[in-house]
Amino acid sequence: MATYADLALPDDGKLSRNILWFARALRKAGLPIGPGRVIDAITAVQAVGFTERRDFYWTLHACFVSRPEHRAVFAQVFRLYWRDPRYMEQMMSLMLPAIRGVQEERRAEAAEKRAAEALLDGANRDLPQAPEAPSDDDQVEIDASATMAREERLKTLDFEQMSVAEIAAAKRMLAKLQLPVRPLPSRRQVPALTGRAIDPRATLRAALRQGGEITSLAHRRPATRWPNLVVLCDISGSMSQYSRMVLHFLHAVANRKGQGWARVHGFTFGTRLTNITRHLRQRDVDAALRAAGAEAQDWSGGTRIGACLHNFNRDWSRRVLGQGAVVLLITDGLDRDDSGQLAREMERLHLSARRLIWLNPLLRWEGFAPRATGIRAMMPHVDAFRAGHSIASLESLAAAISDPADAGEKARMLALLAGS
Repeated sequence: MATYADLALPDDGKLSRNILWFARALRKAGLPIGPGRVIDAITAVQAVGFTERRDFYWTLHACFVSRPEHRAVFAQVFRLYWRDPRYMEQMMSLMLPAIRGVQEERRAEAAEKRAAEALLDGANRDLPQAPEAPSDDDQVEIDASATMAREERLKTLDFEQMSVAEIAAAKRMLAKLQLPVRPLPSRRQVPALTGRAIDPRATLRAALRQGGEITSLAHRRPATRWPNLVVLCDISGSMSQYSRMVLHFLHAVANRKGQGWARVHGFTFGTRLTNITRHLRQRDVDAALRAAGAEAQDWSGGTRIGACLHNFNRDWSRRVLGQGAVVLLITDGLDRDDSGQLAREMERLHLSARRLIWLNPLLRWEGFAPRATGIRAMMPHVDAFRAGHSIASLESLAAAISDPADAGEKARMLALLAGS
């Protein structure tokens, strides 16, 4: 652990060495820091001085932080790295697996676990020493086959059965998943070099510029537009662990460019509906989910699917479902409210969306059948019914969205409904 006493003699190299290791920890935590910024930070600290903690903090902050979403990460790494009296105890408590049913005395703040992982990465768990640099003669052998086998196993593992370490690895994999979508044809026409549709106005304008003689024909084609993605995520007690993983995936989709979605809207529901779209726009996933969880007061509570869908159809449907939006409904369908209202609201939601895809973690069981009243009311009003309990099930979403004929397990479920 670095302290201000280590910085007392800058001539012996401790100043530069500690700032270098601090910068490496920031880079492992996700901040884009290169050698140039490290040199600037060392020069700035030598020029400003480091007699007061506040001046030292803001000097390094000015050199290393360039985006608003990096402030929380910087603050946590700084607090853990520089002069925290319970530095190692707090980091170890963040990294050790938690026992189910036992709550932590203090909830980890935004980016705190990422800061602890960055500082403990490659370090001795007993002493906070910097890892030694490998020599040129050292050879490192990596068993790639074992790594791939672990990744394949992790993809098919149920979110509810994952350990703390496996959940952390799964979140990193979810952050890299792609969810592309094909563009939709629009009624608006745009100029084209060739095509069957002739643009008479453009043709006549070109003829006027050439003395009134038509020498070539101008063409046009339908323009394309991107649909919206709307996610309705159940955060009741039976869906708590699955919801957290899905929201990590949704955050990655909302902040990754090049996938084609016009906008990504997120809603959570348990006993009430909560719009978390603005929180998902934050770059830092820890801060985003922390803010979303704080606003959704019904986390791990009861379930009123019909009432929440009624609120969505009444207040948000016309705003976010226009122009061919795709709706992902993540819920187990276990609702004890009026099944008649649930069926009506599901039908209205289905008619408002271009595609309605239902992800149900209960589908992971081989003997699953639509016996629950809520599931029986919802099943006829979805376009696709798929599992949503693992990384592999979320990866298969791309095929379901791109292929209009993909219905997942809907046909089999309807057959079971007809036979019951």
